[in-house]
Amino acid sequence: MKKYIIYAFMAFMAASCCTNAEPGKQCDTKCEGKKKDIALQLYSVRDDISKDYEGTIKKVGEMGFTAVEAANYDNGKFYGKTPEEFKADIEKNGMKVLSSHTAKQLSEAELKSKDLSESLKWWDECIAAHKAAGMKYIVTPSMPVPATLKDLQTYCEYYNEIGKKCNENGIKYGYHNHDFEFQKIEDKMMLDYMIENTDADKVFFEMDVYWAVIGKQSPVDYFNKYQGRFALLHIKDNKEVGQSGMVGFDAIFKNADTAGLKHIVVEVENCSDFTPLEGVKRSLEYLQNSCFVKESYAACCEAK
Repeated sequence: MKKYIIYAFMAFMAASCCTNAEPGKQCDTKCEGKKKDIALQLYSVRDDISKDYEGTIKKVGEMGFTAVEAANYDNGKFYGKTPEEFKADIEKNGMKVLSSHTAKQLSEAELKSKDLSESLKWWDECIAAHKAAGMKYIVTPSMPVPATLKDLQTYCEYYNEIGKKCNENGIKYGYHNHDFEFQKIEDKMMLDYMIENTDADKVFFEMDVYWAVIGKQSPVDYFNKYQGRFALLHIKDNKEVGQSGMVGFDAIFKNADTAGLKHIVVEVENCSDFTPLEGVKRSLEYLQNSCFVKESYAACCEAK
């Protein structure tokens, strides 16, 4: 009996290595069990993928990423491949097609007239292609800074309409921030206005935590203020993830449930002294070995 108790205690301590560690610190030993559900924004390896598409996708899969977020949609294709080809290439390398960054900005005439029909027509083909590729999410990565709140309101109405179309096709639609959304238009913070004037069931937000910090804002404050609106997060740093010490990743992940987080997406725009592939690999390793990052944030009923 005594030996059984000792073994049970040892097993409990091993299982607890990642949940009981101090916030903000990495585990002394790697967490046991399945690899974590972490996607890569393929913009991180844009130069590599333009030179060697197949080889780059293969290397990303071998690193241990579980999914990808595309950044090259154009006229019905992804990286020059049909939706079906792109999906097959990603899945062949052990990953899922999670999401995609793409956008259609409104013209001055559309802003003035509020007739959005031409741009919304463009989205029909776009959504069909993303559905065929197996995308769960479509994200608008940026937008022009509107001159007035009236124009920003038109964009909010536009995003609601896109979200409605996406919902009808089993896809979620969202918006990704940079730092400029944390400036005021007239007397309103741009991102706050967007969140408050889009429907939660039609538009989610993919917070880029690094750009929020650069915009002098706390991601956690936004999670608390707009609970459940942040289904995706761009986990990014000044260079590779965890490099700068300026982004409080432990607090961000501690408040993941409040955010409404379902999936995390690594993006590395620049690296220290590494190649882009080495930079994303180090970023993944940082998250894999960090006690505060769970194995998955997807709901039990949602396919990973």
